[in-house]
Parts: sequence; C-alpha cells; structure tokens
Amino acid sequence: MKTVGIIGGSGLYEIEGLTDVESVSIETPWGSPSDELVTGTLGEVNMVFLPRHGRGHVLIPSEINYRANIFAMKKLGVEWIIAVSAVGSMKEEIAPGHVVVPSQYFDHTKGRKSTFFGDGIAAHVSIADPVCPVLSKVLAQATRDSGAVVHEGGAYICMEGPQFSSRAESNIYRSWGVDVIGMTNMPEAKLAREAEICYASLALATDYDCWHEGHDDVTVDDLIETLTQNVALSKTVIEKAAPQIKASRECVCSNALHNAIITSSGSITEDVKQRLGILIERYVK
Repeated sequence: MKTVGIIGGSGLYEIEGLTDVESVSIETPWGSPSDELVTGTLGEVNMVFLPRHGRGHVLIPSEINYRANIFAMKKLGVEWIIAVSAVGSMKEEIAPGHVVVPSQYFDHTKGRKSTFFGDGIAAHVSIADPVCPVLSKVLAQATRDSGAVVHEGGAYICMEGPQFSSRAESNIYRSWGVDVIGMTNMPEAKLAREAEICYASLALATDYDCWHEGHDDVTVDDLIETLTQNVALSKTVIEKAAPQIKASRECVCSNALHNAIITSSGSITEDVKQRLGILIERYVK
C-alpha cells in the first residue's frame, strides 16, 4: 500500500472514512516534530497526518522543526506529501477562496535550517523543479473535481513572518512576478526533496495580502474565517486525491540523492551514517 503524508492544520485528519486511527510519537536526530503524527487508512491508502503548527497552533512559522517533521514522515514510510497551506494572493485573478498548486518556490526566509546535510557529509540535490509534477497534477484534478477554482503552476514566495507584509514589501514581491505568498512551504519542499519524498502544495488563498487597493488589508479574523472554509475543502480534495496517487514512482523525486552526495564513502563517519540513516542508506554503505 502507498503511504501519503499530509502536513497542514489540526483538523485535517478528521476525515470521513479514515480507519485504524492512532497517534504516534517520534523522535528524530533533530528533535521532536511539531506534534504527534496521526496515522490511519483511507481505503487502500496509508495516511500520515501532521499539524504543522502543533495542535492549538502553538508554533509560529520560524519555530517549526521542519527537519524533524520531514524525517518523521520518512520514518513512517511516507513517499508523497501534500502540504496544505494558507496563502495570500499576489494576483488579481487568484481570488480569496481559490486554490493554487504552485510549481515553483522562492525562499525568502532568514536562517531556517534547510538541509539534512553538513556536519561531515556534503550533498547537493537539484530543486530546479521543486514540486513533484505527478502529484501536482493529481492535486489539481482533485481540486477541480471538488468544485473549487484551481490555478495550476506559478510561484509561491515564502517569507519569514510571523508578521504579514508591509505594503512596500507586498508591491515589491508582486513586481517579482510571484503568484502567492506564505510562510511555511520553505524549507519543507527542500527537505522533502533531500528525503526523496514527492512534495506538492495545496495552497488556499485567504486574502490579497495588502497590495490590493480595492480590498481591506489582511487581518487574522479574515484569515481564520477563510481558513475554516478551506479546511472543509482540503479534506474533500485529499479524499479524492489519495486514491489517484500511483503506488509506483517514476519521477525525479524518488532518486533525488542519486549522484548528489559528493563526500567520499571513506570520509563518512559511522556517526553520520547513523544520524542520516534512512535518508542515505541506499547510497552509503
């Protein structure tokens, strides 16, 4: 059976039809994930859910232990990750309530740990195309089948937060040609690629950031109201998408580390091998 991971809000694992539900605590070489992971079965699919900000939304984006989150997913056998995220729209045609499945990311964060490598081992994976093309198509189609407006492709700029953009920042980002803005998909996407996990975002637009003169500036109240509606939509999309994901993988994601590790085998210590374990065992003996 294929195993699909969902990183998003706390309520997403309360999906109709999910059976054999249990909570799992996992420790990683990088500490604890955001919360316990919830596992279950949806039809013929193993599902693993993780509330990115912890239950009750206790972590700001900069406090999320992204490395622990992705490693925990890998440890539970996840090969596909759907990242459910609230975003601001940077384009008129992407209205609040619309869904975007971006094909690119711009990492505008500051100082987040964005790699499993270093400390005795060097690797350089390609993220020229950071989104799994197979998974993104499945997500887009499932969104259409759910009756929502979906925009395929485009760039997601990830800012540090937790504050929303200033008006100057918002207009500069728009001049760069980005489509949506959020605070969480980086370094998630980078780490998923290093872990050879297929990754795609289900980005749900909640507002127009603060650039749109015809709309009020984004507020937490507005965001929460739209998020509540989006949780129901994302559940529907996940229910439709999960069965359509192929069990076998032929995309570049599944072999991202092939030829990416440049440290010679003889120079990689046992401590490093133990730390990275399931990430490198296919390539380092």
